[in-house]
Amino acid sequence: MMELYNTTCQECSKLITNRYSTSFSMGIRVFDEKFRMPIYSIYGFVRFADEIVDTFHQYPKEDLLSRFREDTYKAIEDRISLNPVLHAFQEVVHEYDIERELIDAFLDSMEMDLHFHTYEDKMYKQYIYGSAEVVGLMCLRVFCEGDRARYQHLEGHACSLGAAFQKINFLRDMKSDFDDRGRVYFPGVDYRKFTQEDKIRIENEIKADFDDAYKGIIQLPDGAKFGVYLAYVYYINLFKKIKKAPVERVKEERIRVNDGKKVYLLFSTAFKNSFNLL
Repeated sequence: MMELYNTTCQECSKLITNRYSTSFSMGIRVFDEKFRMPIYSIYGFVRFADEIVDTFHQYPKEDLLSRFREDTYKAIEDRISLNPVLHAFQEVVHEYDIERELIDAFLDSMEMDLHFHTYEDKMYKQYIYGSAEVVGLMCLRVFCEGDRARYQHLEGHACSLGAAFQKINFLRDMKSDFDDRGRVYFPGVDYRKFTQEDKIRIENEIKADFDDAYKGIIQLPDGAKFGVYLAYVYYINLFKKIKKAPVERVKEERIRVNDGKKVYLLFSTAFKNSFNLL
């Protein structure tokens, strides 16, 4: 019967992923089947932690996050939890030897969101590492299936991909981050005086991250490459839309890729993958 409980908890994380992110859901669906549930379980964990700091404004966020951290470590220690998201996550932690350092860094970044509203260079790098790069590293642990040499070879590229995704999220969500949470993540940037020069500097950072990330994507195992590349293509297209948009539009509108375009990207990427053109 434990198998039924494990599967049910995994399905909860799958539901969370599908409800919260169409782009990542599309990518996960095209992974080899053995990778899907572990990645859903990682996403469910990071999504719920992020919800605490970003959404639960009427509740004691600091207490909730502290309890979530304690419950996470307890689930890992006991190898079981009645919280289905944490139970599914602890299974992945044990099966793929995900380091405590990665989990600590992620939760530390979530805690930073409770206390900081502007980020200088060192804190900015620390936040991006903990909130995005380590999530990519957790997923890479799954994709490498215990091959430590491959993991070490690809970890820098995985960090670059996570950083690119997060910086695009920061640009896309500038208005809501500032209006709803009072946050500005980019060092030296004043939201009220955000300039074209600021935008170009950030876009150049993102371009460099994407260039490095691609070098790693094409070296991923076949069962993971297509799905990660699909997420990469989706974000590249979002990046292109943001680059074309004037500063005022970026400040006032959440730019997105519509669902029809996402379907087109799925099929065009599948075509390239079938002919080994990635």
